[in-house]
Amino acid sequence: MKLKKWQIGTLCLLFITHVLWAKTNSQQGFVVAQKAEQKRKGFNDSQADVTMVLRNAQGEESKRDMVIFTQEVDNDGDKVLIRFLSPGDVKGTALLNYTHKIEDDERWLFLPSIKRVKRLASKNKSGPFMGSEFSYEDLSSPELEKYEYRYLKDEVLNGVDCFVVERIPKDKFSGYIRQEVWYDKEAYRIRKINYIDRKQTLLKTQINSGFKLFSGEFWRPLKVAMVNHQTGKSTELLYNTLTMKVGLEKTLFKPSGLKRLR
Repeated sequence: MKLKKWQIGTLCLLFITHVLWAKTNSQQGFVVAQKAEQKRKGFNDSQADVTMVLRNAQGEESKRDMVIFTQEVDNDGDKVLIRFLSPGDVKGTALLNYTHKIEDDERWLFLPSIKRVKRLASKNKSGPFMGSEFSYEDLSSPELEKYEYRYLKDEVLNGVDCFVVERIPKDKFSGYIRQEVWYDKEAYRIRKINYIDRKQTLLKTQINSGFKLFSGEFWRPLKVAMVNHQTGKSTELLYNTLTMKVGLEKTLFKPSGLKRLR
């Protein structure tokens, strides 16, 4: 069956409209994420005392205390050092994470029981960090270049006006096929993230709350909760203290120094 000229014209118009709509949504999603990135950057470094609360499916709790050091790197992602202080079975364990904008992230884990620093394979980033509901991937800084973006909708979340943006990891080894991110319109703070696994199933939800302004310009959540919908387990990170622009030495973030941490 031959199509008439007006039918061909209509189909072409619909196709062009769809392409322009997709491009516009992609650009809008990128702009929202870019503004969030701009507001997150510039803190130089930080130090935080954090309590990790782990809950199993029955609601039973266990707690771990740790200190988190973060240092920004010019034209690259953040460096993060996590050191456990208690309880005794994890005391001294340390994770060093180098987030990169384009290249694969780098990670080293120090286990005091074997007194050895182990470099973790970048393709294993979806594994759980120390039995928590946070994966190694979740602990990397959310660099703009690591994702493709698409604006989904505006939505009110717990009384807060938000942009909802889909971000798709570019890394083929990511544990997620996509993520849905709620950015508030007031300050572009990330309020919520839905993590969709590679089976297109909702795996986890992250809720950030208790936001506080530091150094007069940087908003940070004092509570980060991660719920695993498939296992019923959850993990909370409770920030007891957080200090920015500390002046941390670069040598603190060297893999060779993990054994000497106290």
